[in-house]
Amino acid sequence: MKFTDRNDEDTQINLTPLIDVVFLLLIFFMVSTTFSRESQLRIQLPESSDQPQEEQQSRILEIEISAEGVYAVKGPADKAAQRLVNTSRETLYRALLTATDGRQELITVIRADRRTPHEAVITAMDLARRVGQTNITFATQKVIDDNRKP
Repeated sequence: MKFTDRNDEDTQINLTPLIDVVFLLLIFFMVSTTFSRESQLRIQLPESSDQPQEEQQSRILEIEISAEGVYAVKGPADKAAQRLVNTSRETLYRALLTATDGRQELITVIRADRRTPHEAVITAMDLARRVGQTNITFATQKVIDDNRKP
């Protein structure tokens, strides 16, 4: 005895529900993803002004860093930079507190040797910010020989 199929149709898999689920998952992941923002360093370049040099000098806090990472701090009232006894963060922090004397409107100039360790410059910037200094700039030298190779 031979049995026959009553359905001669080909069996097919319906992909419409699968595509719907994939689109729903795509939308879910797009909505639930958090995008991280990289922190950016905001640097304000100094502006020239018509103020006399003595008036500008009374608003400048200088932090000098040698190639070995030794700090020297010169406040607005100081005649010369005072070399610190050691390179610890606490010593630099106290020297900056003394030099600023609570004034937060000072312009902080970091003068670092080109061979200064990067960590020493970042430490100076961090501690200057902690004592309330927000106007931080870097001192550079003008290149005399323009034909110099990089």
